[in-house]
Amino acid sequence: MTKRLRRKLKTDSIAALAFGLLSCAEPKTQPASRVEHSPAYNRLLFAGDVMFCRGVRRQILAAHDPAMPFRKLAPLMAAADITFVNLESPFSDKGPYNSDGLVFHAEPQMIAGLELAGVDIASTANNHARDSGSHGVEYTIRWLRAHGITPLGSSESCGAAHSGVVLTRGGVRFGFLGYTYDQQNGNWHDIDDRIALADPTVLCRDITALKRRADLVIVSMHHGIEYMSHPSKAQIEFAHSAIDAGAAVVIGHHPHVIQREEHYKDGLIFYSLGNFVFDQYQREATQHGEMVEISFLGTQFLTSRALPVRIVPSGPELEGLTAGRELDVSTELRAHGGKDLLRKRVLAP
Repeated sequence: MTKRLRRKLKTDSIAALAFGLLSCAEPKTQPASRVEHSPAYNRLLFAGDVMFCRGVRRQILAAHDPAMPFRKLAPLMAAADITFVNLESPFSDKGPYNSDGLVFHAEPQMIAGLELAGVDIASTANNHARDSGSHGVEYTIRWLRAHGITPLGSSESCGAAHSGVVLTRGGVRFGFLGYTYDQQNGNWHDIDDRIALADPTVLCRDITALKRRADLVIVSMHHGIEYMSHPSKAQIEFAHSAIDAGAAVVIGHHPHVIQREEHYKDGLIFYSLGNFVFDQYQREATQHGEMVEISFLGTQFLTSRALPVRIVPSGPELEGLTAGRELDVSTELRAHGGKDLLRKRVLAP
């Protein structure tokens, strides 16, 4: 059962229960006292770079299972209220599909893994966004939406790309914006304004506008230098600009390795989550990534947790998970630094 169906069943059950209680209740002579509701609790899960080409595609074809890379972690991902990934390979219904090289081109059926994992939102603003040409940009946007996944950072127009998206959970409006430092990837000489570029001035304008429609703003940042273990000056400046403008969280990707997190003012920055579904086995660092879970009570930060993952040909798995052992979602979470974002000690479940 998908989390979207579970969410609908939960809402319908609550509505039915409320109707039953009202229909059976005795008439009241006094006005009912106002009931104060607790703020909604939401868990957002963020993962790093995902692509469905080269070695990943070969493994999928050999397994005859387009969802294969996500099978091990799908229960954990689908359990979150909002699940995010950075999608490095645009989808297209036009081949050929490359088996090597740096031009990524994903077959439509590969979306099965994102569906299985309950991915709600995927960043499509990155240096590979145009690898399947203009048709690929358009097809990816349509294909994701057709499967209940919201594209972020690219859209049908420049205005739509920069307006961001809002996902509401439990009455809390989570606003998302996505940007990339580059969209040409050495293959294009022009700029496609349907893909949002990382301009700090434009970023601040976009955040200000989105805050009129959202309670919290989260920025996806495709930025930095590949394989560098520390963020670049440009990464830091862009992330700080986002928090200064009112964003609550910045999620980074592109370096393909894990970079540090930072508490900056009232916000939280993860400069790079590293790889998630990828085939870079030539370096030790690119075979490790992390998922980050951030919990909110209403609009307030509650906790952040890191789940280190190891990237193997059969798909990412939690670090230290014994082969063949069933994933227990309730016990596999590990405290991220042992502190919540209010600087108080917390215990991992």
